[in-house]
Amino acid sequence: MKRRITTFLLAVCMTVSLLAVPAGAASGATVTFSDIGDRSTAMAVESLRLLGVLDGYGDGTFRPGTVLNRAQFCKMAVYAMNGSSELSRYRTVTIFPDVKPSHWAAAYINMAAKGKDIISGYADGRFHPDRTVTVGQAVTILMRMLGYKDEDIGGIWPDSYMAEAATVGLTEGVSTNGSAGLTRAQAARLFLNLLRTPTKEGGTTFASTLGQTVQGVLLSSDTEGGEGRLRLSTGTYTLTEGKASNGMLNGMKGTLIVDSKSGRALTFVPEDLGSSKTVVLASAKATEMTDTSGNTYTVKSDTQVFQNGEASSWGEAYTWLNAGTSVTLYLDAAGNVDYVFVGGGGNATSAVIVYEKGSTAGFASLAGGATGYTIYKNGVRASSGDMRKYDVATYSAVTNSIRVSDTRITGYYEDCSPNPSEPSKITVLGHEFNVLPSAMQTVSKFRPGDQITLLLTEDNQVAGAVEATGTTASGNAIGIAEVSSGSATVNLLCGIQVKGSVKLSASDVERLNGQLVRVSSSKKDGLSLTRLTGGVSGDLDVENGKLGSRELAENVIIFQNDGSGLTAISLSQITEAKVPSSQITYAGTDWADRVKVIVLNSVTGSGYIFGRAHYTANYDEEGNRVGNAQLSVEYGEGKTTATFETGYVVRNGDIVGITIVTAGNTQRIGSLIYPDELRNVPNAAWSGKGAVTVNGRTYTVPASLPCYNRETREWVTLTEARAYADSATLYVHQGVVRFLEVG
Repeated sequence: MKRRITTFLLAVCMTVSLLAVPAGAASGATVTFSDIGDRSTAMAVESLRLLGVLDGYGDGTFRPGTVLNRAQFCKMAVYAMNGSSELSRYRTVTIFPDVKPSHWAAAYINMAAKGKDIISGYADGRFHPDRTVTVGQAVTILMRMLGYKDEDIGGIWPDSYMAEAATVGLTEGVSTNGSAGLTRAQAARLFLNLLRTPTKEGGTTFASTLGQTVQGVLLSSDTEGGEGRLRLSTGTYTLTEGKASNGMLNGMKGTLIVDSKSGRALTFVPEDLGSSKTVVLASAKATEMTDTSGNTYTVKSDTQVFQNGEASSWGEAYTWLNAGTSVTLYLDAAGNVDYVFVGGGGNATSAVIVYEKGSTAGFASLAGGATGYTIYKNGVRASSGDMRKYDVATYSAVTNSIRVSDTRITGYYEDCSPNPSEPSKITVLGHEFNVLPSAMQTVSKFRPGDQITLLLTEDNQVAGAVEATGTTASGNAIGIAEVSSGSATVNLLCGIQVKGSVKLSASDVERLNGQLVRVSSSKKDGLSLTRLTGGVSGDLDVENGKLGSRELAENVIIFQNDGSGLTAISLSQITEAKVPSSQITYAGTDWADRVKVIVLNSVTGSGYIFGRAHYTANYDEEGNRVGNAQLSVEYGEGKTTATFETGYVVRNGDIVGITIVTAGNTQRIGSLIYPDELRNVPNAAWSGKGAVTVNGRTYTVPASLPCYNRETREWVTLTEARAYADSATLYVHQGVVRFLEVG
């Protein structure tokens, strides 16, 4: 027999807790809760808090495990329907004898029962507002809000409603025990699911019934003039009065709900994506990225990328992403990269500067009372003992982590806006930096024309400023230089680009272009560049992760000089077990004396073109060689480099590797090497097409290996070469076979 379905709604009558108020905020203050450790729950709570459906207690807690009563859930449902403006007409109505007009929830209960027809009382005619609301009762009410009626469901209550709710996705992440009491955390998840769920009529989600909807990625949250704002990839929207986001939803793709009458944003509903992962970038290519742990992620060229508030595609953005950049990958349910968010998870709005080694003073207040946060320094898991003077800490609500940066920029104070006493922007090294409100006190001590050291957050905002000399906060900005005789652009490893004029000779341009440099400035619009060489000495032990006696940092950044400049590689791409110190041009350390940056000569060979030399020397009438020779390299059927003048001496037919350097509109040979020659390697030494073992050592074989038949003077495939002869001559470099000859 079908049980009578009892439906009802309840809500929260609580004091709003305004915590972690950023500078400049008035009524629009951000709120975080100290007792929510689960990120999914925290995101649900934040989305529903902005909508006004729920809130926390005056002591800064949310109390996620507290069970709700009927009256409380009723109030929640009314706000979820955006029905608060209609409450006045239901305040003096008496529908249930135990809910008189004097009851605090009378208007909500009456409106839900009479105005929205989504609840009814018990068999005794009463509502019993103080009784615990069960999961089954709550689900029934929300299904009614979606347009379902008893005749649509049928079966035994509440099982029938629970089953249908599961089918449409309403109960995802919530207990399936319909008779259990509903907790505050479960209510948050249910209401977030409600906003995402299509109504019974289909075609639109419940969110679209509350106002206009805008799809996009939430890039940042801030306050302006005391009012909270949400900046989407599609535009910037002001929140309802008195509301401001805590940043928990930054970086998420989802739906913004805009009130049709006021034009203000009601809330942001994040999509239920598979997962997210924040990594430190080692290298980026057209179809993939590699993190500093050697993990590779396939990224389609049209995958969306969001950086510095701008949207682009991976195909457009990847060449601008520097090694060492913090990148958040948002993965879909299948584990594929859905979109990329550059940065640790939202723009910082406040920061704490560390003034004593090992100190975490101010971190707890920075997190707004949130507990269980993780500390990361320069993208790597850290502890309090890793903190150093002038480090800068910010809080990411997206990942519940304290993000610590030790990036410092030293240079000439060029300009500011609006004025030196209250600067919101400051220009140093030709780059305009955003100044956090909390940094104005220290930055205002300086004036244009001064030498200054800026202390930067992880997202390159100014958290403070100190004297450029006489402190321990000297600049540490390094990056890859692009130079000419009169100007330079440096892509810093911290993720920003600086520009300025330089005065360089032709030899200096050749020495610095494409190389790792330290940058500073002593005059307006000018840059000073110093190429980084030396540093830590010793061989690089790839297998054991050491350089000399020092450990490699977890996020070590490795560059190889392929003759035309520096290319970022991961440790896993180095085929040699050890790289001798003679191949290391620079190695620098981090705060813990671990090796953080390494510059190598080419160790993967990827920058070289290997092939057969075509060489012509010039001679005078007496047979003396004069001037430069001409050299080109043939490396496949119809594949030959341009012919270059060169001072190198080679023989026609020699197997060589060359790099090609581009300077302006001209090209030249950067370097030339002879790969190691292994003669008479039998076919039996091969382990399939990908590897060959000679004298106990196994060499990697690339799929694009150039193969040449000397007798027929033809380019052939590897299969054809093996069929033609029982043995071959291999030319190897850095553990990889680069060229093969038979005949």
